[in-house]
Amino acid sequence: MRDEAAEARRVLVFLALAAALVRLIPAGLIHLTEDEAYYRLWAQHLQFGYYDHPPMIAWWIWLGERICGDTALGARLLPSLASGASTWFVGDLALRLGRRRADAVRAAVWYNATLTVALGGFLATPDAPASLFWILTLWCLAPGRADSTRWWAAAGLAAGLGAISKYSDLFLAPGLLAWVLTSREGRGRLLRPGPWLATAIAATICLPNVVWNAQHGWITFAKQYGRVEASGLRLDYLPELLLTQFFLVNPVIAIWLGRAGVRQAAALRRGEADDGLRLPLVTAAPFLAYLVLHSLHDRVQGHWPAPVYGALAICAAAEAGGAGGRWGRVSRRLAPGLAAALAGFVFIHLAMPGVGALGVSDPAVALSGWPRFATEVEQARVSSGAGWVGTLSYGLAAQLEDERKSAAPILQVNERLRYRGFAAPPPGLAGPGLLIDLDRRVDPADLSRCFGVVQPVGELERGYRQGPLIRYAMFRVAQPRRDLWSDGCHMRNEVVPHF
Repeated sequence: MRDEAAEARRVLVFLALAAALVRLIPAGLIHLTEDEAYYRLWAQHLQFGYYDHPPMIAWWIWLGERICGDTALGARLLPSLASGASTWFVGDLALRLGRRRADAVRAAVWYNATLTVALGGFLATPDAPASLFWILTLWCLAPGRADSTRWWAAAGLAAGLGAISKYSDLFLAPGLLAWVLTSREGRGRLLRPGPWLATAIAATICLPNVVWNAQHGWITFAKQYGRVEASGLRLDYLPELLLTQFFLVNPVIAIWLGRAGVRQAAALRRGEADDGLRLPLVTAAPFLAYLVLHSLHDRVQGHWPAPVYGALAICAAAEAGGAGGRWGRVSRRLAPGLAAALAGFVFIHLAMPGVGALGVSDPAVALSGWPRFATEVEQARVSSGAGWVGTLSYGLAAQLEDERKSAAPILQVNERLRYRGFAAPPPGLAGPGLLIDLDRRVDPADLSRCFGVVQPVGELERGYRQGPLIRYAMFRVAQPRRDLWSDGCHMRNEVVPHF
């Protein structure tokens, strides 16, 4: 058995390296998404917190850019490498949970075959560190370690790093508590120092982010935890969540995962739970339950469950490993084949887009034409006599910053909470500016409430040279009626939080 485990780990090392190296290719070839460009902007203003999320992704981008430069590859370097590390931890955790060599290797492969990971495992988003630290926490508490104070301390370190990656990882706390309470030996561990030491370490790691929020009006907590408040019962979002996850997990994997969940739930009721699956399933349960409850009043974004995909891949792979027959054999090959084919097509399309057959809904349109567009914006700024460029969306401001063509300030004039804690305001904002954004987003009446002078100066288009184009309206604005850096402009449909 030791020889089998050693052989499995050698295979897992190969899979981990392959997962990371393969993702470095699209990481360097595909233009940053708007969210990634926004997080890149965070990395230029390192803090212990930001409006949308805790700080880990900004730190990762900063470190990646020290290695590979201020490029798409630099921003995505650590997330791509993290996908490889997560691959290894998923497979090794499966081995430590008593799974066979084939099941452990399948778990590692199937983690990469979940469509969210297959298509987005290289993206510089908070899901990358959150997913890595979630599975690392479970790995630290695998059988044979849960009675060790040292391994509990390591789990607390991983859980704390996960919590300052994305607040979703805070659900590890009730998940681990449920895991401890669902077995007799687990309940006995509460009388030992391990779990309490882990809690103290995790809380200490989170403390700087809490202090930052206290100093900045609790803006991240208000944004993220404000979603918890129910705004009325909606019955259409739950089917949407289930259908979306059925495809994003990968339809084949989702079927096996459903079977594993049903079988484990029945075993728990009989008191015959499979301890090899109890750790990944029980720890994921509180987060999954929250997502279901959230879907009863608001939409759950497709990528939100990503941190638990590694744990779920172990359960699905273990269930499929015990299945015989033609379906069992076919499905074990079909899941990675489906993901590889789809990912290959999407990556090629995004890296070398042709004519957008899907029109403006083609995801490649959002990533195309930015260098030329930024040059045209700079030319329009100069010709209009503006000293700065303004937008009404964080994504457009971040993309123009990424493609920066001059030293002129680029400013999102609304939603200024996003930039709390950034450096002092640049000079020149009191003078004329060029405001540009999607024509459907810009209302001259809104701008007139913010500026004494609002003059249309034309339009620009961005997208494929042939095919669908996205149209932007431009206005020369002057005589701001408020402090643009601190207060900004409040658009008619903008929800302005009060702290």
